[in-house]
Amino acid sequence: MPLTVTSKEREAGVITVCPAGSLDSNTYTILEERLAQIREARPRVIVFDLKELTYISSAGVRVFVMVKKALKATGGTVALTNLQPQIRKVFEIIQALPSLNIFESVEELDRYLAAMQRKVREGESE
Repeated sequence: MPLTVTSKEREAGVITVCPAGSLDSNTYTILEERLAQIREARPRVIVFDLKELTYISSAGVRVFVMVKKALKATGGTVALTNLQPQIRKVFEIIQALPSLNIFESVEELDRYLAAMQRKVREGESE
């Protein structure tokens, strides 16, 4: 199955990216190119909703690691949500999960983002 990538801005500085299909050595450049466009907007957070991702290879995992590194350099972060069991297993095997923010649902992610924003606001008022 080919890869398609959609994205939308959830709120200012938070962009959700939804890859669907197979993310492998033949398709990873599709996601890389879309992420290059997204990074031009300098988002604080890129959320990957992986609900429709059916397969991932090491080339696909590398895309996530690279974007996380790039965002970290500019003070941003990456979060993953809705990982299918087979996708989660690949991240576990490669031992990439400890370095990524993983959320079971969009609701759990929203709570995390709200807490982050409160923390930033409280830090500004001190």
